[in-house]
Amino acid sequence: MVDNKLVRTYHQEDIQQILQIAIARQAYEGEFSRQQLLEIAAELEISPECLQLAEQEWLTQQSESQERQRFNLDRRKKLQKRFGNYGLVNIFFILLDLVSGGGLSWSLYILLSLSFLLGLDVWNKSQIQGEEYEKAFQNWKRRHQIKRSIDSLLDRLLKA
Repeated sequence: MVDNKLVRTYHQEDIQQILQIAIARQAYEGEFSRQQLLEIAAELEISPECLQLAEQEWLTQQSESQERQRFNLDRRKKLQKRFGNYGLVNIFFILLDLVSGGGLSWSLYILLSLSFLLGLDVWNKSQIQGEEYEKAFQNWKRRHQIKRSIDSLLDRLLKA
């Protein structure tokens, strides 16, 4: 008797997607140990060297993602501070205009000008992709690396 069923074949991307779905659906409580990861890789005929390289790449991606989250949080904090400064400056000029002239006149021009500048800043800070974002992120990253290096050097000098 001949089996009329066709033999299914899968591309590598298909296998990855199927396995990701299966792992996500797995009712496994807790986390996998590194030993379990090695066993799974061995069953899939993935060499330990290939797995180690993939793990290093994953760790690098995780580190980069965390740095980007810190960068985005830092940008939001600076923007909030800018909103506070904007409010204080405008209140000062409006009160000065009210006290000096009995009404609002020139302070509205300052308010509109600062609002325009603040709007541009909000627009620039809300972009989380593109060349400008990448440049800002790389500058932020470089400044923080320098700061960590200086802090580390000062700690060593103070301990000596």
